[in-house]
Amino acid sequence: MPTAPFVPFPLGFPWRTFDPFLFCVHHDDAYPAGNEAMGPDPSLLRGRQIGMDFEVRDGWRMYHGDVVPGFPRHPHRGFETVTIVRSGFIDHSDSMGATARFGNGDTQWMTAGAGIVHSEMFPLVRRDAGNPTELFQIWINLPRADKMVDPHFAMLWGEKTPRLELEDEAGRAVSITLFAGAWSGAQPQSPPPKSWAARADAHVAIWTLRLAPGAVFALPAVPEGVDRSLYFFDGDTLEIGGAELARGQGARLTHAGTVELCNGEAPTELLLLQGRPIGEPVTQHGPFVMNDVAGIRQAFADYQRTGFGGWPWESDGPVHPREAERFAVHIGGREERPPGSS
Repeated sequence: MPTAPFVPFPLGFPWRTFDPFLFCVHHDDAYPAGNEAMGPDPSLLRGRQIGMDFEVRDGWRMYHGDVVPGFPRHPHRGFETVTIVRSGFIDHSDSMGATARFGNGDTQWMTAGAGIVHSEMFPLVRRDAGNPTELFQIWINLPRADKMVDPHFAMLWGEKTPRLELEDEAGRAVSITLFAGAWSGAQPQSPPPKSWAARADAHVAIWTLRLAPGAVFALPAVPEGVDRSLYFFDGDTLEIGGAELARGQGARLTHAGTVELCNGEAPTELLLLQGRPIGEPVTQHGPFVMNDVAGIRQAFADYQRTGFGGWPWESDGPVHPREAERFAVHIGGREERPPGSS
């Protein structure tokens, strides 16, 4: 029997990742209609561990929010966050004065660098219907040379995110969305300039793949030394290189050549994370990722001394008005809206 071209691992919460990736979590919450404050009705919060609610009850979680779900202000240093919002909205605010509302296909790619404080809240903007919210948050390490760069974020609007609609030889559909990593002539939007993904020789790719029942797709080869993992988060059965991967598992591919994916009888979705390892020591303490313990101690000392710029907002988890459209105000004040906005 041939050896499987991957090493399987279970998908927990968060998902296991490999250098240059540090963290990946799939948030999928069927939030109810929002109240006046754009949170769940307070009666639905009884019995929850508010401020630390990661238990799925009634199909959703509050996370660290107490009125609106999400993640009120918290610091980062030494890595990047990539937040891909498939449904719902995120309201971003940070210590540099930048702010945004993005969602429904948008991605925010933030380089924390030397240090930033931000909040990520999930406003329940609809009062007469549910507010399903689904997103991936992925952390990518920064090499030692770039850990202390100035904070920066890029908005990768959904309207400009490449989506390839393909068919296999039998006419079965394969859809690929490219957040990083070009393929077949499609070029994704640019990450921040100091990102590991901005280096061509890093071969970073972040894709989602959707396979119709029975569809076959050949995952292209990569240079030797590039790490690749697939996360099978929706579907029934899937074969990778002739070996079956169970739903709810990840697969760390073990060779750089072309790998054939053969879907089963149900539609399937996968996340691909790919990149050349940075190969440096990693020391992590919560929201700080450095190369050694001394770097972590310095991060705490700097945060206590400077607050990474302070906090210019009235609350720890600010949200924008219910009727606000998607927008971004970048560090330095540059305003941006998605293509086609008035």
